[in-house]
Amino acid sequence: MTTKYESDVVAWANEQAALLRTGQLSALDIEHLAEEIEDVGKSEQRELASRMAVLLAHLLKWQYQPALRGKSWEITISAQRSEIAYNLKDTPSLRNKLIEGDWLQMVWKRAVSIAATETGLVDFPSSCPWSMADILKENWLPVTH
Repeated sequence: MTTKYESDVVAWANEQAALLRTGQLSALDIEHLAEEIEDVGKSEQRELASRMAVLLAHLLKWQYQPALRGKSWEITISAQRSEIAYNLKDTPSLRNKLIEGDWLQMVWKRAVSIAATETGLVDFPSSCPWSMADILKENWLPVTH
């Protein structure tokens, strides 16, 4: 191992992969490898949270600004649902996040922040008023507020 993790993570990762493939297990940087493996899971969780926040923000905008509804909002809602479905199919363990109250509340706060910034409105519910089944259901849209 010639490249330090701290100096060039990409070169380090390539070296670690080569060491694994050639069976040089004693030369591996075990501590940093373990951190990187854990970070893969965290990255997937962050992507799910980000996509869910955008989806929820657009559902809020749809409900609270009916006069401004447009095709672009529908496209964004559909695209986020598709990407979330793909991520959940590809990484089924992420489904557990969808039922964690603390996680959903954190995502909801992000969504409200996005919607408030984009609309100028501030009177949104303090917690998500929709079921996860509805949120993820193709073509479902909230009723006008």
